[in-house]
Amino acid sequence: MSAMQREMDVAKRAKVIEWLKTEVVDHVSRLFKALWEGSTTRVSDSLASLIVSCYILGRRLGISYKDMDDHILEKLKKHKQEGHQLEDWYQDISILEEHMRKR
Repeated sequence: MSAMQREMDVAKRAKVIEWLKTEVVDHVSRLFKALWEGSTTRVSDSLASLIVSCYILGRRLGISYKDMDDHILEKLKKHKQEGHQLEDWYQDISILEEHMRKR
């Protein structure tokens, strides 16, 4: 690969990362609008799009999907140990952890 091709590849990767960052912000915006409108379908779609964009952004930044899952599980474990309110009130942390471990 020539120096010019390497420079173009680096520029392309940087552009993709910037684009993915705007996608994340756009999906958050769409989520907030869907919450305002009270549309369960649009909320679910926005959340799914946000999660997908975050996973792909992580991959573009050098984090494998498996590593991302492992980091999420570690975060959930930490929240449980620290007595996160959502765990205390609703057991959301344990339920999500169980869901991820069963996949």
